[in-house]
Amino acid sequence: MAELEQLARSAGARVAESLLQERDRLDPAYLIGKGKAEEIRGRCAGVDVVILDEELSGSQQRNLEKLLGVRVVDRTGLILDIFAQRAQTREGKLQVELAQLDYLLPRLAGAWTHLERLGGGIGTRGPGETQLESDKRQIKTRMAKIRRDLEQVRRHRALLRRPRRKIPFPIVALVGYTNAGKSSLMNALTHAGVAVRDQLFATLDPTLRRLMLPEGRVALLSDTVGFIRKIPHQLVAAFQATLEEVQEAEILLHVVDISHAHAELQQAAVEGVLGDLGLADRPTILVYNKIDRLGERPQFPWGPGSGRVATSAKTGVGLDDLRREIVTVLNKTPLLAAPPSRAGKSERSEVSC
Repeated sequence: MAELEQLARSAGARVAESLLQERDRLDPAYLIGKGKAEEIRGRCAGVDVVILDEELSGSQQRNLEKLLGVRVVDRTGLILDIFAQRAQTREGKLQVELAQLDYLLPRLAGAWTHLERLGGGIGTRGPGETQLESDKRQIKTRMAKIRRDLEQVRRHRALLRRPRRKIPFPIVALVGYTNAGKSSLMNALTHAGVAVRDQLFATLDPTLRRLMLPEGRVALLSDTVGFIRKIPHQLVAAFQATLEEVQEAEILLHVVDISHAHAELQQAAVEGVLGDLGLADRPTILVYNKIDRLGERPQFPWGPGSGRVATSAKTGVGLDDLRREIVTVLNKTPLLAAPPSRAGKSERSEVSC
């Protein structure tokens, strides 16, 4: 519930009240029990929207809105709204629109309580086409166009990657739960100047910067969109182009907010998404970030070469340990073990996606 409140605030809402219901099974008509829904209706004075932490079917959303008299949004709709606010690049905007249309399509029936025929008058009578069918057709046509546009973007990105592949620098990708501190870590390691905000999904578009390592090694560090519990399947599918940056990486830095009360659950959620993407076996370093929030620096039971590093992007503690750990993993990987002969001196110091 605390995470749902944070999501709501990230979308620009002011949370008036939170309610929790425990049920043996979800109600097919309202998701929550009708009695609880009527209780919520009694508390809706001055409220514009009610947000639920589960995904609603079209009929459940329609029933709740009719009973409560206010707009009802589920967790998926809320996350899509945040993404729509944050997307900056053309690719990001296309991906969000595709996800929103995919989410809207099965819920269109709830938007129409009538099925008037289009047209009318002499010469136009007949079975015709319902307004609902027309809207569905238009949405599917728009989705097909977006997919074609995204495919062009992917081909363009593939062309941009060709020169990058000729540079003998491995790619290291930052992954992790949203708001785990990936962008702060990116700035601390590379002075990238990536915008950092204490918000969920502050980063949607990937950024690539040069990372200087010990032993004269150089890598390219990629900052990508954060994952979240119950991530909408529409976003996983729509953001395939963005996730290509993660799939291209030789090493993953899984950033975990060690100060969070549910750090283990967040870590497991990210590992689940990586498994779905076929990246469970990719060399990974666990980066336990935000140790400055733990008070006196704790002692951890791991050391060099363990694949685990404790850091604070805010104070810089552990960053040198992380750089050394990356080199250790590189040296363990046969194709990446030999450092580049040029050490990248003639290349630009920044690469953007």
